[in-house]
Amino acid sequence: MAREKPSTEQRRQVRERAKGICEYCQSQEDFATESFSVEHIIPVALGGKTVLENLALACQGCNSHKYIKSSAIDPADDKVVGLFHPRQSTWTEHFQWSNDFLEIIGITSTGRATIVALKLNRQRLVNLRRAVYSIGEHPPK
Repeated sequence: MAREKPSTEQRRQVRERAKGICEYCQSQEDFATESFSVEHIIPVALGGKTVLENLALACQGCNSHKYIKSSAIDPADDKVVGLFHPRQSTWTEHFQWSNDFLEIIGITSTGRATIVALKLNRQRLVNLRRAVYSIGEHPPK
């Protein structure tokens, strides 16, 4: 069975809804070296559908690290939990910025597991945040 890809209209709606910001690491597409992807929050391989409620805007790094994951281990207690779901929760329910706005801190088991699984504090991303912060464009509004 061929994988159903998001339509042009779905892609437009997802980009507009996300305001050009990765729904996982909060990177801004305007400062990225590669275009962002419209990805399936629940992967198609795990039964996810190609509907707006299951689509999110993701930078290439988050999209690659997420791949077909929908859960991961919370490093605080070694329990398996679901990854952050941008359609069912708000980012600030699970994450906050460090005092210098360079790293994402998980404030729930879902947040912590998502940070590890998607490598939301990967060094190049932290470097990009530092540069974008220096010109007053990070964190995103």
